[in-house]
Amino acid sequence: MRINIAATKTNLLKVKKNLSVTREGYELLDEKRKILLGEISAIIHKMQKTEEETDTALADGYAAVNRATVIMGRKKLSEMSLAVETEANLRLTSRRVMGVSVPVINLQMKDHPPYFSSLKVNMAAEDATDRFKKILVLLARLAELKITTLRLAQEAQKTIRKVNALEKVYIPYYQEAEKNINDRLEEESRDAFSMLKLIKQKIKK
Repeated sequence: MRINIAATKTNLLKVKKNLSVTREGYELLDEKRKILLGEISAIIHKMQKTEEETDTALADGYAAVNRATVIMGRKKLSEMSLAVETEANLRLTSRRVMGVSVPVINLQMKDHPPYFSSLKVNMAAEDATDRFKKILVLLARLAELKITTLRLAQEAQKTIRKVNALEKVYIPYYQEAEKNINDRLEEESRDAFSMLKLIKQKIKK
């Protein structure tokens, strides 16, 4: 690595200071990298569990719809669905994880029962309705986890690039610069000492 810095004590102090700051920055960013990767790992675990719950809930939900369709008929079930009055209010806020803004998705369901006369409707239809309300909540949770994972992963990639740059480029550069200036100053000091010794010897003659 080519070092083009004048060998002066002032520059040596600057290089030492830059090396110290760079090392501190490296340690902080490396700690941030570890925390981000830990957060991502924990969220991925939650996301996998929520995906499994969602897949199971969807399978059970569609099975409930199929049962209701077989019992009541597609036409009657379709007409009955028009009577269901349910509001899904989605509230989006955010929180910060290591400086990264991640979403908080809150889904609130509002019902206005009764939707229909229980005498005309089979329990399978009510079961399907209840199951899909729960599925919506799971989907909102899954969306929150996936977006959070994506944003944290993007931040982790940026942090890793910075850590690598500090570790493999900047820190070695300042270390080499410090060594180079020290060596040159020591050499100049030895030359000056030798010259002073020669001068003294000539004066004595």
